[in-house]
Amino acid sequence: MTPDQPEAPALPDVVVPYGDTRGDGMVQLSFTLPLPHGKIAEGAAQQLANRMGMDPALVVHAKPIGPGFTFVVVYGRVHHHVDVAQVKVVERDYPLLTPREVNAVVKETLQRRLVVVGACIGTDAHTVGIDAILNIKGFAGEKGLEYYRELRVVNLGAQVSVPDLVARAEAERADAVLVSQVVTQRDAHLLNTREMSAAFREAFPDDRRPWLIVGGPRFDELMADELGVDRVFARGTTPGEVASYLAHRLRTREAAS
Repeated sequence: MTPDQPEAPALPDVVVPYGDTRGDGMVQLSFTLPLPHGKIAEGAAQQLANRMGMDPALVVHAKPIGPGFTFVVVYGRVHHHVDVAQVKVVERDYPLLTPREVNAVVKETLQRRLVVVGACIGTDAHTVGIDAILNIKGFAGEKGLEYYRELRVVNLGAQVSVPDLVARAEAERADAVLVSQVVTQRDAHLLNTREMSAAFREAFPDDRRPWLIVGGPRFDELMADELGVDRVFARGTTPGEVASYLAHRLRTREAAS
């Protein structure tokens, strides 16, 4: 901790949600029911909320969103607590670096530019995620990886098949492959990621396989091992976090060699 960083407040052992006053257990929940808008839909929403542990539960908003469908917001009390010691998350285990620092690490370690290949795979046509990380305009006030002098970025865009991604990564001699998945219906993001991981592990020996990094709003960062990738980034990830991770991996590999 540097002198200008304030000390983080101590976490409580147990927490409960609150809406009006601390500790009241009040939460807000929204969902859609396949029922036409009306009293039956609101009654069904309240009963569902009760069965989910909200008691009392009050329907505070309901509106039709199409023939036979109702969007509902329920406000009510839950009677559960969370043991903070049992919360499992992936903490960032590497320092955030500036673009200049990342460039210095790459130049010193590789003696060449680090090659990053990015894509949206399968039928996913949503490039907003991969573009936010790769494009020079970036995201959240940070420049994308194209801005980094010592990184060479190849953005393949959307709807890239896994075989094409593997072939392009091999042709470009990629050090890292970044995949964004926004479409998540029927766990498509998980199926596509597992397919990608298996294909890369079949095509590359372990010592030549590029780092596999996936990201998207519905990914669980704890699932990296299960999905067969090196890192999972969830929603809100910035280009600087990804660039710093790549520099961290380079340093780790250099130290192990």
